[in-house]
Amino acid sequence: MRAYSTNDAETLALSALAATLTDERRAQRFLDLSGIDTEELRRRAAEPALLAAVLRFLEAHEPDLIAVAEAIGAKPADLVAAREVLEG
Repeated sequence: MRAYSTNDAETLALSALAATLTDERRAQRFLDLSGIDTEELRRRAAEPALLAAVLRFLEAHEPDLIAVAEAIGAKPADLVAAREVLEG
């Protein structure tokens, strides 16, 4: 697992968000569990707190964490490390 700068963590998390949203089931589950709607998601997509929430969501369901990590060419541990950076 490598160390991430805040910028790297945000970039990785944005990729994970995009991959999450390309799967309809996963995207709907995220919206349902987070309580945000698509408009709020668009407005807040670059906020570190929202990006960390996406990564926490993926961590909570290992199959999603693995699938998204594979889709973006990362390791699951990289997503966890990025979340830790974003949470400060």
